[in-house]
Amino acid sequence: MTPQMFPLLLLLLAGPPAARPAPPTCYSRMLGLSREITGDFQSLQATEPLGSCVRYLPRLYLDIHNYCVLAKLRDFVASPHCWKVARVDALKDKVRKLYTILNSFCRRDLVFLSDDCNALEYPIPATTVFPDRQG
Repeated sequence: MTPQMFPLLLLLLAGPPAARPAPPTCYSRMLGLSREITGDFQSLQATEPLGSCVRYLPRLYLDIHNYCVLAKLRDFVASPHCWKVARVDALKDKVRKLYTILNSFCRRDLVFLSDDCNALEYPIPATTVFPDRQG
């Protein structure tokens, strides 16, 4: 093999250029946005002083598989607390977006597995491991 052929061989072994990843599905968009909202809400609670209006907001521990999430999102957006607080307004915008996605665009892509409204009052444990269905 000649030294001029070595770069050509590397190009052939590398294969075709990687394609762009597929766009997010409705489900992945809902799941990602719900996690982002929950994280932003927890961050907001952690950084705001105890006497602030944030403590009066409805809790936002979202599980998009719980039917009560729709009412929870509506309650949060309609909450009269924290008007004109920039971080809360930004969070309410994300909540409105998720509600619209859940209720309109991706309505058929979601299956509600629960209707336990109390479950949305507390954080979902991060250590939850779902059983392997293939094994």
